[in-house]
Amino acid sequence: MPVAGRIEDYALIGDMQTAALICRDGTADWLCLPRFDSHAIFAGLLGTEENGFWRLGPTPVGDAEPQPATRRRYRGDSLILESEWDTDRGTVRVTDFMPPRDGAPQLVRVVEGVSGRVPMTSALRMRFSYGWVVPWVHKVDHRTVAVAGPDSVWLDTDAETYGKDLTTYSDFTVAPGEKVTFTISWQASHLKPPPYPEPFVALENTEEFWREWVAQCTYHGPYREPVIRSLITLKALTYAPTGGIVAAPTTSLPENIGGVRNWDYRFTWLRDAAITLSSLLRTGYRDEARAWREWLLRAVAGDPENLQIMYGIAGERELGETELTWLAGYEGSTPVRVGNGAAGQLQLDVYGEVTEALHLAHMTGLARNDYASVLQLKLIRYLEDHWDEPDEGIWEVRGPRRHFVHSKVMAWVAVDRTIKLIESGEVDGPLDRWRDLRDEIHRTVCEKGYDKERNTFTQSYGSKELDASLLLIPQMGFLPPDDKRVIGTIEAIQRELSTEDGFVVRYPTMGEEAGVDGLEGDEGAFLACSFWLADDLAMIGRVDEARQLFERLLSLRNDLGLLAEEWDPQLKRQVGNFPQAFSHVPLIDTALRLTASGAYGG
Repeated sequence: MPVAGRIEDYALIGDMQTAALICRDGTADWLCLPRFDSHAIFAGLLGTEENGFWRLGPTPVGDAEPQPATRRRYRGDSLILESEWDTDRGTVRVTDFMPPRDGAPQLVRVVEGVSGRVPMTSALRMRFSYGWVVPWVHKVDHRTVAVAGPDSVWLDTDAETYGKDLTTYSDFTVAPGEKVTFTISWQASHLKPPPYPEPFVALENTEEFWREWVAQCTYHGPYREPVIRSLITLKALTYAPTGGIVAAPTTSLPENIGGVRNWDYRFTWLRDAAITLSSLLRTGYRDEARAWREWLLRAVAGDPENLQIMYGIAGERELGETELTWLAGYEGSTPVRVGNGAAGQLQLDVYGEVTEALHLAHMTGLARNDYASVLQLKLIRYLEDHWDEPDEGIWEVRGPRRHFVHSKVMAWVAVDRTIKLIESGEVDGPLDRWRDLRDEIHRTVCEKGYDKERNTFTQSYGSKELDASLLLIPQMGFLPPDDKRVIGTIEAIQRELSTEDGFVVRYPTMGEEAGVDGLEGDEGAFLACSFWLADDLAMIGRVDEARQLFERLLSLRNDLGLLAEEWDPQLKRQVGNFPQAFSHVPLIDTALRLTASGAYGG
């Protein structure tokens, strides 16, 4: 039975409420309905074909495996995927998209003959509850419907269908200019059937939506193509009803192939807030930035002292972690997890990241929100009593708590930005007391988190290990870029945490032994950290080196411009959940920084 493709073999399509991943051979191996965090109806990505898939492509000859598309692309600056196969009998095109939702969520697939006469096969195997439940499939008024518990999925097509091996098949042939459409629509099973789809109207509307959305972008620099594709990806990962942005549309794609570092990323992390707001605002997307801020305020409202590091896409707090034991895992990487136990961790850095996000919104002129200022003051009052406690840190370690330097730096950021808010006259607060607090945090970090002998900040107080999050020290304004301690830290990270290609891992891991994060196994280069290094190099004047690193990072994108969370330097593969917002946001930021500095090639 064919296994899932390489992570970079997948394309993303979505409707700003959920998303599907489609492999080069025309197989949809992942789709959760109706939301990003709903149960998957196609979970073959994390198991086998028995766990659900939808393959649409040229009919294999004999026992041959389905062949990958000869070429594929997004239609212009959109999320409409076009895959073409050149076969012995001719050429065929399959267009896949999910219309921005106005009613039932839909996945539309249009087959079009280009030349010759090409035999085609659609094989649709729906398995609800992450591949666990076989639905009841039957016909209703010439429509095929699959029902299990609260869910129903309706298939509409102008091709004949038949059932075999608990799978719905269609076999047909297309000639030049002929088109055959397939649409699946989700509906709660107790409601009346969803309306009949109009695939070509939906296609036209979807193309118009993306054309108008991309036209708002104010960036016209030399890296426009990767910036636009990253912005489209961020938009696709936005849950439109609330404005929350998922870290990725997948769960349990491994950071280490065959290992245990497999997490559910279909939630919204507060630490993404500041950098995402910055990217959106600096590229002209004020509506998205405003929606993101409003999501943030709703999620945190009522209990800011118990700030979580992440929330559900509508602001849910309960994200309990469980394991799906019936799924074999991507390339044997188990366990497969849903939910995320890290939601209950103490990570003091999020107070800084939330405050930085609110500061950016204020500084860039988003319409004032009075609660944002009240919230900011509440967060600092909490930090006054807790900033000097150990925590799990930015990387959500599952080992013992430590005094992570990055957490303390972000506590300083929270206090610093709030002081600036008070100084602007927008709110009142104990200015002198908080200035003293800011100075105390800064002094403590420089005394306890800095290794004088090696001229570098360290991962935690008294440790020898480094951490790539230290690259944010100059970007957050904790120290100026030309400070010798900043330069020393950048150079130490290059020496000790860089791969031979110059990419950056987050921190040292211990292979078969449990490391600082409490887990066995290693991981790849963390792409966000690698972009941070390029930023820092530009900030300290090494702009040519920054540009070269940035362009090497761009070369890691797949053929459609998408990035996972990490890059495995040994296997030369993308690893981790895909596509990853936390990779695409710093790509945008680094492109903007290099453009402003003039550090780009011809």
